[in-house]
Amino acid sequence: MRILKKILIALLALLVVAGIAIWFLTRPDEAQYAFEDTTGTDPVLAEPDKQLVPTVAIAKPIGWGDEGAPTPGEGLVVNRFAEGLDHPRVIYTLPNGDVLVTQTNAPERELAGGWLTNFVAGLLFSKAGAGDASPNQLILLRDANEDGVAEERHILREDNLDSPSGIAWTDGNLYIANHDAVLRFDYELGSNSVTGTPEIIADLPAAGNHWMRNIILSADGTRLFVAVGSASNIGEGGMEIEEGRAAIHEINLASGNTRIFGAGMRNPNGMAFNPWTGELWTTVNERDMLGSDLVPDYMSNVPIGVHYGWPWVYFNDVIDERVEAPMPRFLTEYTRTPQYALGAHAAALGLVFTEEGSTMGSGFGHGAFIARHGSWNRYPPAGYDVVFVEFDERGNPVGEPRQVLQTFLTSDNKTYGRPTWVEWDRTGALLVSDDTGNIIWRVTAPNAEGTAAIQRNSGERLPPLRELRGDPRRAFEEGAISPEDIM
Repeated sequence: MRILKKILIALLALLVVAGIAIWFLTRPDEAQYAFEDTTGTDPVLAEPDKQLVPTVAIAKPIGWGDEGAPTPGEGLVVNRFAEGLDHPRVIYTLPNGDVLVTQTNAPERELAGGWLTNFVAGLLFSKAGAGDASPNQLILLRDANEDGVAEERHILREDNLDSPSGIAWTDGNLYIANHDAVLRFDYELGSNSVTGTPEIIADLPAAGNHWMRNIILSADGTRLFVAVGSASNIGEGGMEIEEGRAAIHEINLASGNTRIFGAGMRNPNGMAFNPWTGELWTTVNERDMLGSDLVPDYMSNVPIGVHYGWPWVYFNDVIDERVEAPMPRFLTEYTRTPQYALGAHAAALGLVFTEEGSTMGSGFGHGAFIARHGSWNRYPPAGYDVVFVEFDERGNPVGEPRQVLQTFLTSDNKTYGRPTWVEWDRTGALLVSDDTGNIIWRVTAPNAEGTAAIQRNSGERLPPLRELRGDPRRAFEEGAISPEDIM
């Protein structure tokens, strides 16, 4: 009896110790810096805190009710452009003013990291409002009388759609990006349906941890850019499954040839062309499980051949010691520093630049508008808003993000919805999709005059350097300009 008693006491002690250990391991890693400190052109990069058990702070969606609405920024008003939707994500306005929306969610997929990761992820997705089956629909919304509310709604297409995201149109050709392929349909403006058999323009790496596939056409309509996110957090499933991922692809529509345009971006999403320079820009979701303050998501330019370091480094040369895959030689010699940080774990998605005629008023002039979908790996949660970043006359981001729609979070860290995508409507107002509130919001400044067009930068070309002048060794003399200062 004494032996049995001792065994029971020992087991009880082990359970208590195990309970205490589990309690400590599952405590959230609280942010040491204000969220704003991880934004801007010079963000704080905290010391990494490798997490065996990740910080999880999921904001449960509770909906807006019949009358609720997000709080707009100063001088702005917001109304419901369309409601009663089913997980609306990407918004795209056609030249005639009709608005297309993909109603979509993740496909059935296996995540990198094994069965436990998949089990836990399933619970988290469900709590975040992302666990339902994908509706797989392309919707048309029409506001013909321009009163700010879509009076017509049509299901354009359901067949052949498989977790669709990106939308693009030119000259009767409608492009839709499924999670595993880009499709082309015949579609004339004004039609209330998309019929016919689609043409497969390109196969894409399927699903993975990041399944959305955004697309954008070049200005001349000859090339299509496709954003493909990684299959993992830091390559933990092996780099073989990352082939063609964490990158933006370029498709030549005439020849069908494809190439990697830019790489090393864990999860590129929103894409837009910088009107000052004509250069492609994107929003990127950086890696998780390094603490609540790391790593800031960002938006940046995508010059041809650029590499942003994933999975081996972040923000140019900060090495992620967790990565087991061998680092390519000289990687940090050519990785690029992101242009602008959007906050740690904010999940920056949709991106648009100011367009001629946009009606956001003088407080939100020339710059970029970004939807921040909201964090799961930060405590306290952050993002869940829409922000504006001002750009200077040379086309560079400056200052701190300003809120266009203030946080969707409640005081007890639930959320009314999750802002996902941004787009301009036919009147110059900003549309914002809310994929758990199932609403598309419309934001404008009352009586604002349309914004003037942004002037493209131009100048005389420098003459070609035909001979090496001077002694190259002088670049290493004391007082010489560092290459980092001019790049």
